[in-house]
This record gives sequence, structure tokens and C-alpha cells, in this order.
Amino acid sequence: MMREEGIPPFGGGDEGAVRQRHALREKIRKAVEKREVFLAFQPVVSARHRDRVAFYEGLVRLYGPARDPIPAAEFIPLVETSELGRMIDCLALEQGLEALGREPSLRLSVNMSARSIGYRRWLDTLHLGLERDPTIAERLILEITEASAMLMPDLVSSFMGEMHRQGISFALDDFGAGYTAFRHLKDFLFDIVKIDGEYTRDIHHQPDSQVLVEALVTISRHFDMFTVAEAVETGEEADFLTAAGVDCLQGYLISPPMLVPPWEEKVAVLDDYID
Repeated sequence: MMREEGIPPFGGGDEGAVRQRHALREKIRKAVEKREVFLAFQPVVSARHRDRVAFYEGLVRLYGPARDPIPAAEFIPLVETSELGRMIDCLALEQGLEALGREPSLRLSVNMSARSIGYRRWLDTLHLGLERDPTIAERLILEITEASAMLMPDLVSSFMGEMHRQGISFALDDFGAGYTAFRHLKDFLFDIVKIDGEYTRDIHHQPDSQVLVEALVTISRHFDMFTVAEAVETGEEADFLTAAGVDCLQGYLISPPMLVPPWEEKVAVLDDYID
């Protein structure tokens, strides 16, 4: 039997660590099979007007058999290159499209791997969602990590061109976390750049991060891309990033991810009232 891509073979590395990885993989598989995959919604707000939500990001959450959350930092590296990762992308996109269909005022970003572009089920899910509601394309943002995009730049660029024509926007996630080939940015035509939390955390005390963020903002402006600072947790960070010219902020200072977002809370309250 062939080993799934992305899972180390038995006998490689520490035996206990290998068993743990396989146990986690089975836990992830069961969560996907039972559709225990949900989106948690985190707002992205204007840096200068922080009461104004520009859009929400739908963050994938997986739950084990005891309703225990499986941290994204654990499951994403394990499944990123396997079909299990593609299935999680499908479920995340499906839920994102459903949320956009339920709330006509919502603008939402959904994460994806560049590898899902060639996955038929994911493409079918996307096209079906767009056919059901023609307004969704203009309100959908697809987020691709820098590392994923750089693996297959030609495929990503072609896909983005096709989806742009339908009205979908694209965000480059974790910008600055990898080794960006800046010459690719003009070809990708990302609409939004999300600056990695590695540079935004404690930025008011980090001169090196300050220089890098200011450079990333300048580069983004050159390519006419909107900037979002990720992982903003303090007022000092937010104030420095705003002064540096970042367009939007995202992080626990603004709001933690919510399994029940504001527009769903309204529906729940109405349902309780009717009952």
C-alpha cells in the first residue's frame, strides 16, 4: 500500500513521534469524515476607523471525538500536501460559500492551498457556489499563503486571472514569512497583502521589524495592493502599524475568531423570540 504524501514512513525519525503523527492524522481523518470542520470568523478592520469591518476571515477549525479542538498549527503541516488537506480546503470553501449565501452584506476570505487549484472537487465546489448566487464572487476573497503560491507561480497566476474576471479577489497570506520573489507580485496581481505576525508582534519595540514592515507597505502600494497587519494584539502595535501606513488590522486586539459571528447571533436571537 502506498504511503500518503506528507506522512513520514514508519521507521523514520523517533518511533514515538511517528506514532503520534499517525494518531493525529487518524483524528483529523475522522473529523473530516464526520464533517467536524467549521469556520471561525475573525474581523479585519480599517486601521484608522477600527469600528469599520472591511471583511471577515474564515479560519478553519477541526474538532476531535470529544469535541476537543485540533490546533491548526498541528494539522495544517501534517495534511498540507495530502488529499486530506484538499478535503479540508473543500469543506472550508463550502462553509464559506454558505455563509456568503446566508448573509448578503458579508465579505469573507477563505484560506486555500495552491494545490487545491488542480483538485476537481474543490473547483466544482467553487463553481457551484458562484452559479447559485452571482453576488458571491464580488464578496469572496481567496487567501493563498506566500509559501504555497511560490510553489507553482504559473498555475496560481493563471487561476487568479480567470477568477478575477468573475469578480473574486485574492489575498497573499503570511507575506514576509518566506523568501518572496518580489518579481512575481506583478504577475500574481494579488488585491490584498497580509503582513505576517512575525513582523507585527511587538513592532513598536523592534527596529528591524519596523524597517521591514515599512518596506512591505511601500512594495504593496507600488503594486496597488491593500495591506492587512496580522496578529495585532496591543494598542501600541496597532498605533505603530497605522502610522506606518497599513490599511487594515486583524488580531485579538480587535476580536478573537468567533464560531458564531454577529450576523448569526441576530438570527439566533430572532429564532429564540419566535420559539
